[in-house]
Amino acid sequence: MTFDKITMDHGSGGKLTLELIENIFKANAGLDSAILGDIAFTTDSHSITPLFFRGGDIGKLSVSGTMNDLLCVGAKPMYLSSAFIMEEGFLISDLKKIVQSMLSEAKSANVEIVCGDTKVIESNKGFYVNTSAIGKIIRPIDGSKIKEGDKIIATGNIGEHGFAILNERENLQLTSHLASDCAELTGLILPIIESDLEIHWMRDPTRGGLAMCLNELCYKRDFGVEVFEELVPISQEVLSISEMLGIEPYYSANEGKMVIVVPPKDASKILDLLHKHPLGKNASLIGEITKDHPQKVLLNLSYGTKRLLSMPIVEKMPRIC
Repeated sequence: MTFDKITMDHGSGGKLTLELIENIFKANAGLDSAILGDIAFTTDSHSITPLFFRGGDIGKLSVSGTMNDLLCVGAKPMYLSSAFIMEEGFLISDLKKIVQSMLSEAKSANVEIVCGDTKVIESNKGFYVNTSAIGKIIRPIDGSKIKEGDKIIATGNIGEHGFAILNERENLQLTSHLASDCAELTGLILPIIESDLEIHWMRDPTRGGLAMCLNELCYKRDFGVEVFEELVPISQEVLSISEMLGIEPYYSANEGKMVIVVPPKDASKILDLLHKHPLGKNASLIGEITKDHPQKVLLNLSYGTKRLLSMPIVEKMPRIC
């Protein structure tokens, strides 16, 4: 598939995003943060409609997403910058809410916001936040130690952010209980990074959901992934809206979850640690690394058959981050 113009699908986090990064930016899309000696560095931009949603807002989303990217490479988040691009006419009262939300989330992660920038653009052009951050590497986690038989853990119910935003944006009113899982995960993940337990890979399954995350895990690698449908934690609210819309929860974004690859000897210990934290109470061992089908993700269905969980090429849901 070739394009002569950028499309919305180039920003979906799927295969077209990967091709853009590799072919145009000539960059490696392998890690969520750069590992620079004992420092990790990352940057992220956020555009979402609505700006305020059940479970969070663009301020909370921007800080939590950036903190979680640092955790993915084994870093303790330390300092954050924030840049705002705001349309003329944006309400000061709404800006105050967003800034307060960012401060609250940064405090939760014990992170200091140290610098920033502000730009105002013409009306009806939107509101955008960019955040960059550095963290101290506790131990580098880059995926180089992944082995056949490694176990895959999801830290909680999947798909909640994407469907919650879709439900509110389109005023579907399909469920009144579904909320975004938007959250920074320092309190959940840092104790594991600081423990003596092995971690071979981590990724927060945001755009493209769990399906994209697992395909990135085995992208251009000599191993594949097997996932077991009955072990993937999914809330009843997500299952219901998924069935009504005909969109699989595996492709719905998450903003407060982590996928962790660990050696078998440490899997149960890490699960025990996750279960002790409120954000990890639904953590589950969902699959494993296999050499049987390199670069492919297979979903083992509850009635005994398997099917391919493919990498999304075009966006299956409206933009949510």
